[in-house]
Amino acid sequence: MEEQAYLDLKRGERGAIISIVAYICLSILKLTVGILSGSEALKADGLNNATDIISSVAVLIGLKLSQRPADHDHPYGHWKAENIASLIASFIMMVVGIQVIIDAITNIFNGVHKTPDIISVWTSLFCAVVMYFVYRYNKALATEINSQSVMAAAKDNLSDAWVSIGAAVGIIGSQFQLPWIDPLAALIVGFIICKTAWDIFHDATHTLTDGFDEKEIKTYEETIQNIYGVKGIKDIKARNYGNNVVVDVVILVNSDLDIKSAHDIATKVEDKLIKDNKVYDVHVHVEPN
Repeated sequence: MEEQAYLDLKRGERGAIISIVAYICLSILKLTVGILSGSEALKADGLNNATDIISSVAVLIGLKLSQRPADHDHPYGHWKAENIASLIASFIMMVVGIQVIIDAITNIFNGVHKTPDIISVWTSLFCAVVMYFVYRYNKALATEINSQSVMAAAKDNLSDAWVSIGAAVGIIGSQFQLPWIDPLAALIVGFIICKTAWDIFHDATHTLTDGFDEKEIKTYEETIQNIYGVKGIKDIKARNYGNNVVVDVVILVNSDLDIKSAHDIATKVEDKLIKDNKVYDVHVHVEPN
């Protein structure tokens, strides 16, 4: 199980690398076309992608650090480095989002309204399509390997696709003698970036503070209660170490059982959760009933 967890982290690196390559190419394209065409929305989108490179690098570093084995001062391993990487990525995105909002508001109130060239529309739409496919790949990968940081990267990819579509809408509007729509689109872009950053921040802090999905706890309870010999569950908790789930459970067994029989039931609980629910590790305490 541990070997598979490390292999999953290795696979997760592919998603981060694909995001980095995509962001490098698209940020260069957007910033170049945005500057030449005079589109504030496209330049804001390009700046967003440029900082997304840093976020994706942080995710990649987090995935690599998570693969380091346990040592004397990290007896549980370095799994949570992945969550910290997601947290760092959210900070970077939030700073960029706020800067984009400030610049857009400044341009709106200063009356800096220039009608962008139509090439900026096609650039935005092309980039939206590219980022959508990157999102689909990273989302499927994150779901398969249960990686929070890769899922954070996927959410960032999807927000970037929507941002590019929003930029295209703003630029199209400016073609109809409504040039103020372009900086307005940049403002919306900034809010989308901040919203995505907040979602990633919320998920990362929820995991780092040992928050856990109650629905998942219910599925673990159902699995345990169907095991022969388990009379009930006195207490159950779960937490995440990176993309790994650790479960602590107190089960009730017949008070007439000897130690070996009670231990065998505990072993069944461990094996069943690991096999059926893809749990990384299980700690079972047995109490007579």
